[in-house]
Amino acid sequence: MSRFQLSFALIVSTACLHFFTINSHAQTTRLKSKDRIERSLNANESHEYSLSLKKGHFYYIELVQDGVDAIITAFDPDGEKIADFDSPNGYYGPEPIILTTDRTGSYRLMVKALNTMDKAGKYTLQILSDKRKPTTPEEQVDQLFIPWDKPESPGASIAVVRNGKVIYSKGYGYANLEYDIPNSPTTIFHIASVSKQFTAFAIATLADQGKVDLDADIRIYLPEVPDFGEKITLRQLGHHISGLRDQWNLLAMAGWRLDDVITKEHVLKLVSRQKDLNFKPGAEYLYCNTGFTLMAEVVSRVTGQSFAEWTQANIFQPLGMTNTLFYDDHEKIVKNRAYSYGEGQGTFEKRVLSYANVGATSLFTTVEDLAKWAINFDKMTVGNAAIMKQMHEQGILNNGEKISYAYGQVIGEYKGLKMVSHGGADAGYRTYLARFPEQGLSVIVFSNLGTFNPGSLAFQIVDIYLKDQIKEPVTDAPASPVAAASEKPSVEVSEAQLESYTGRYEIGPNFILTITREGKELYAQATGQPRLKIQPVAENEFFSPDANATVVFEKNSEGMVHQSILKQGGREITMPRLTDFDPAKVNLSAYTGNFYSPELETTYHFIVEKGKLIARHQRHPDIELTPTKKDNFSGNTWFFGQVAFTTDESQAINGCLVSGGRVRDLRFKKVE
Repeated sequence: MSRFQLSFALIVSTACLHFFTINSHAQTTRLKSKDRIERSLNANESHEYSLSLKKGHFYYIELVQDGVDAIITAFDPDGEKIADFDSPNGYYGPEPIILTTDRTGSYRLMVKALNTMDKAGKYTLQILSDKRKPTTPEEQVDQLFIPWDKPESPGASIAVVRNGKVIYSKGYGYANLEYDIPNSPTTIFHIASVSKQFTAFAIATLADQGKVDLDADIRIYLPEVPDFGEKITLRQLGHHISGLRDQWNLLAMAGWRLDDVITKEHVLKLVSRQKDLNFKPGAEYLYCNTGFTLMAEVVSRVTGQSFAEWTQANIFQPLGMTNTLFYDDHEKIVKNRAYSYGEGQGTFEKRVLSYANVGATSLFTTVEDLAKWAINFDKMTVGNAAIMKQMHEQGILNNGEKISYAYGQVIGEYKGLKMVSHGGADAGYRTYLARFPEQGLSVIVFSNLGTFNPGSLAFQIVDIYLKDQIKEPVTDAPASPVAAASEKPSVEVSEAQLESYTGRYEIGPNFILTITREGKELYAQATGQPRLKIQPVAENEFFSPDANATVVFEKNSEGMVHQSILKQGGREITMPRLTDFDPAKVNLSAYTGNFYSPELETTYHFIVEKGKLIARHQRHPDIELTPTKKDNFSGNTWFFGQVAFTTDESQAINGCLVSGGRVRDLRFKKVE
């Protein structure tokens, strides 16, 4: 992903408290082939449907959202969960549900609102296709794309590579809705962050030639990068462990819209004004597009060619990638390219992309051309063994920990099989490349629709072609807490002890777990999620079967509960206890004024309006700030997520530190 992959937010969402569940179940409704059901859905309820399905059939079911973000869960005749279906299309548009059956029986769908704090909305539900299950892999792939393979819909292009040859490629839906031009294997897409592996390859090639040193200070090549008092290397840039702030977040904070024309020069000037890093280089992993923009600029300065020229001469031409280029000029005409779309309220909309910067993004290519790149990893036309080794070398942090991100690629597993992959997302483009070296298989999926999930579709294609080789996933995760809890006897905890656990615990910046007591029962509620009962399995350990999570309370040397540990999904997160805080008592007017960032050369005006603290910028919608603890607020936009106000010796507000995903603690000064 390019600009929206907020690493910490992902940790919170996967490891921290999916502390919500739906406890009210409506009567089951029968869904038949010719039915078109229209219903309203409240945030705190679920709807259940039974479907009599036949063995060996393919079913395409569609739920169309109208003001509600729904998630659909499918269950087999034994009540075992098959899958969740939830596209990233928000509150409007279709949620495609695809089921292939291996037996006849009564299947079940459960529909519920994804966000339990939302208002009620509407949806329609119907079975659109009931056909015999296809027998060939190609037919099975085609059926996966039925939701988008129709007139007046953006779609996708795919390629499947096996043992050095493209064995299947096809386009679905339309590349251009205004002129009714269909997608095909030769349609050119902007592939966003999948571009990064080409940038990494370029640097690895120059290092192999002795023209750059991966472990030298990048200021040798780019002297305008500020001296942060720490050496930053090309190796660290390629592994996302440099500590640099992300260019997209910085631009948004500075007042840019991401559909503005954004050039390489804009990014370099922004970097040159930075005063601080997010963290010490090598201390941690945090995805950073800035590093790859700088890497591309290093290639240009070392070789004397533009990055687009160097890659054309040294990668694309030798590989015969005749429909591929790095797009460094937003006015350049590229024939046969797909346009970028998103979903509005029941319609498709343009998603403008005017980037003129390269390295982190902006590779234009086709699935058939990218297939040649995938083949090159096994049958090298460009590169050598040393370069390929560098491309697959995973990053290592200062503490010796190895991360999954290699050099422009992610090393991991899928269903027990070694996988090398990367995804991309800019505007309405969504892309994914997955390689399975030991099986000789690569799958490429491009889309020109912002709500499309290319990774999910790529994995379903992998399931088709590697069905006989897929292994059971290997995991070191502990046994399910549900099983562990069921084996433990009930534990009695005094009300006084329960009371000592009540309070607010910080999961992450402005993400709080509140523990409350009602008699002999404890309840946990995370920010924006419903309250759940947690049951004692030890004197200081409580378990939520609904969230499949455990909370352990810990005392300090003085015997006071000072923190708790959240255990969920094989992860543990320490949550410090916060002091008592009442948001209603915060004097919002104390935080008003003009706040200026010299690094961004921009000013935000903090005002109180209708009882809310608002951060106002001339180029952005107003940002609503909600108090979370003393002098700290959460913002309701991705690039302005947390605001921590600073004070002078007299405790008067003199500035603030703003964080948002891949930017931490950027300083603003209060000015007149």
